[in-house]
Amino acid sequence: MTNDLLGLRALITGGASGIGLATARLLSERGARVAVLDLDPRGARPPLLGFTADLGDDASVRAAVEAAVDALGGLDILVNNAGIGAAGTVADNPDEQWHQVLDINVVGLVRTTRAALPHLRRSANAAIVNTCSIAATAGLPQRALYSASKGAVLSLTLAMAADHVREGIRVNCVNPGTVDTPWVGRLLDAAPDPAAERAALNGRQPTGRLVSAPEVAAAIAYLASPAAGSVTGTALAVDGGMAGLRLRPEPPR
Repeated sequence: MTNDLLGLRALITGGASGIGLATARLLSERGARVAVLDLDPRGARPPLLGFTADLGDDASVRAAVEAAVDALGGLDILVNNAGIGAAGTVADNPDEQWHQVLDINVVGLVRTTRAALPHLRRSANAAIVNTCSIAATAGLPQRALYSASKGAVLSLTLAMAADHVREGIRVNCVNPGTVDTPWVGRLLDAAPDPAAERAALNGRQPTGRLVSAPEVAAAIAYLASPAAGSVTGTALAVDGGMAGLRLRPEPPR
């Protein structure tokens, strides 16, 4: 394990479980001081610093970001990872759910970034990494609302990269495929046939398996690191080849 992030200070939303926790642990192992924002930050144990924040409330976000930055002594890396999911076609989700998902997945990202920007502008190695999704670039069934929110995150990443490049702030995103996280586990548990649903999700990715949270964390760590100093305005797919590969069906055995 390298210490390429030694001396850097990182803040991760949704950092107490899943991709966020894997990222927090990896950045810490590579030398960064790391704080996480979460509705329930208890999953982020020392040396990680945990702060309670509701991304749907601007005052909560601003207070948590200020407390985290004070504890870290500054800020160099922001990972906008927190998000919520939704299943269904455009006919299935009520207005209230549309407002909730878009408010957390898109506006919540804006709230956190807005609060963090004054601190990032003072960094010599400022980087923002947004957790997007394969759903932003591929049509997935029963994911209309979630896909709309992640399509917005992809466009927002590009706009932010253009807005802040001359301030020395790099902005990129990762586009994971289906990741083996507690959230996906809950979706599988709710399916009529969890084993069949897991097999279908595995088979949808050319590698034949779900993406792991540490694999996504490694991509985030690269984009946040000084090694990616010339990388901004990009979307890095971590999807087992789902976005780019078109495999022929396997011949019958």
